[in-house]
Amino acid sequence: MSSPSPTPDPTPDHERVWSPPLPAAPGFEHLVVETPGLKTHLAVIGEGEPVVLLHGFPQHWWQWRQVAPVLAAAGYRVYCPDLRGAGWTEAADPVLDRESRLRDVLALLDALGIAKTHLVSHDMGVITAIQLTYAHPERFRSAVQLAVWPAFFQFSPKLAPAFTHLQSFILHRPGASLRGVFSPRYVARPLPEETIQAHLAPLSRTEVDAAVRPLTTRMVLPEAVRMLRGVYRRQRLTVPTLVVFGDRDHPTTPELMAEICPRPERYADRFEAAYVGNAAHFITDDAPAEVAELVLDWFRRTG
Repeated sequence: MSSPSPTPDPTPDHERVWSPPLPAAPGFEHLVVETPGLKTHLAVIGEGEPVVLLHGFPQHWWQWRQVAPVLAAAGYRVYCPDLRGAGWTEAADPVLDRESRLRDVLALLDALGIAKTHLVSHDMGVITAIQLTYAHPERFRSAVQLAVWPAFFQFSPKLAPAFTHLQSFILHRPGASLRGVFSPRYVARPLPEETIQAHLAPLSRTEVDAAVRPLTTRMVLPEAVRMLRGVYRRQRLTVPTLVVFGDRDHPTTPELMAEICPRPERYADRFEAAYVGNAAHFITDDAPAEVAELVLDWFRRTG
C-alpha cells in the first residue's frame, strides 16, 4: 500500500537553514511535519509501501543513511523521523514521559496518512517500537528490533553489563561529551571522526542536550522496570517481530538469548532472532548491508 506524501513545512528544503547543518545523505527529501506541540524533522526516500525507521541514541535520522536507500531500492517509501529530544525535531514543551514518543509516532502516522506500516527500530527507538506494537498492533505489518531484547525477556544476572552505560546518561550534564558511547565496546570497528561528529552534532542544540537525562529516567528506566516485572509477558505480541543482534554486542549471545527467551511462542505469534557477524551494538554503522538484507527478508517472509 502506498501512502501519500506529507505536506512539507512552508519553507522548502533547499531554502531552509538547518542548525546545525544536516549531514550529507544523497537521495533523501527533508520535511517538517507539524503535529500538536511538535515539529518533526523527517527524512524520506523511495516510493511504495511505507516503512518507518526509529533511530537509537544518541543518533537521529542519519543513522539509516546506508539502510534506507536499500529498502527504497526494493520498492518501499522509507520514513526516518527524528524522535522527540533528538535530531532536528522541535518540541513546544520539553517535558517527556514514558509514552511521549509513542504518542508522537502515532500522531505522525496519522498526519502522513499511513494506516499500516512496517517498523524498524534500534536501541532507544526499540522502546517506542515495543510500546507501539503491543498497544497498537493494527498499525504495523511487521517489526524488526535491532540490538534490544524482546519485551518478554526474563532477566538474568548475565545481562547486567548491558546496563552499565545508563549511569552516564542519568548523570549527564549539559555540554558533557557522549563520544564514549562510540567506544570499541559498542562498535566492532573504529568509526571515522566525521561519522561520530555527524551522530553527535544535534547535541549542540539545547533541547537535544537537555533531553538526555529525561529520556533515560522518564522513558527507558520506567519501561525497563515494566519489562522486568513481566508486564509484557502477560500480554501477547501479535506483530511478526525479528530481533537482530551483532555477534559482538556483549553480553548478548545466541546461548544467552535462549536462556532469557525460552519458548517465545508462549508470548508471540511469530518471533525470530538473528545475528550479524562482526557487528556490535551500533549495528547499522558496523553492518548496514547485512541489516538491510535481514529487514527485506523479514518483510518478504511475513508478507
